[in-house]
Amino acid sequence: MLVSFTAEGRAFWGVVGEGGVIALSPDFPQWPGLREVIAAGGMDLVLEAAKGRVVTHREGAFTYDIPIRDPEKIICVGVNFPDRNAEYRDGQEAPPNMSLFVRFPRSFNGHGAPLIRPPESAQLDYEGEIAVVIGKGGRRIPEAEALGHIAALTLCNEGTIRDWVRHAKFNVTQGKNWDRSGAMGPGLVPFRDPAQILDVALTCRVNGAVRQADRTGRMLFPVARQIAYVSTFTTLVPGDIIVTGTPTGAGARFDPPIWLRPGDVVEVEAEGIGLLRNGVADE
Repeated sequence: MLVSFTAEGRAFWGVVGEGGVIALSPDFPQWPGLREVIAAGGMDLVLEAAKGRVVTHREGAFTYDIPIRDPEKIICVGVNFPDRNAEYRDGQEAPPNMSLFVRFPRSFNGHGAPLIRPPESAQLDYEGEIAVVIGKGGRRIPEAEALGHIAALTLCNEGTIRDWVRHAKFNVTQGKNWDRSGAMGPGLVPFRDPAQILDVALTCRVNGAVRQADRTGRMLFPVARQIAYVSTFTTLVPGDIIVTGTPTGAGARFDPPIWLRPGDVVEVEAEGIGLLRNGVADE
């Protein structure tokens, strides 16, 4: 797994090793971040360079950053599971086209860092998701070729301030972009086979209790279609991230709603991708 991390005030990237991480960025100064590694087609090279190397930073001596620190775009897909559509209780069938919105990198923390609840609202919610990282850019990518444009997979907790989602009539930008309200990571799992995304179990737990559980095979808009659709209107470039949708079970859908509070621990897990764990803290 490729990771971005900070140690002693310095930014590094490298790979996960036994008991810590192996810093590789000093060996590849031409690539300041994993976005540049991906753009240059260098993932296999750096993974090979890690073989036989010892850990340079032990657990506890560094903090995880979001894997791609500076993506050009983070595009999120909303209402992408059948039961999730039913949660809205508006009597409408799933729409023919996917709902999309954007998030800023600053709205995410890395693995192990807390989701931050702002003083303006107590309605901090979780959304466990899988994210795909684009490796080969393109415009109007055919759906049949779309999975070939993925470089890696990671996990996302698409933390949301629910009442701010409803501040305007048609958009959700305000509720989706509070600083450090979500999380992404721990790192990037290289994408080698369509089976890594086609029918994968995705689970989100809060304090050990399962809140969300589904499989990517039930998505209303599969990942290949997401890439094809998004690339119709915008050019995808290496390092772009598509957050692919969350199952039913977010805190807003309980009666009464169950919001995240300081001290809670949220875990997002997916087969073959790993585990993203974050606490919750007040700003």
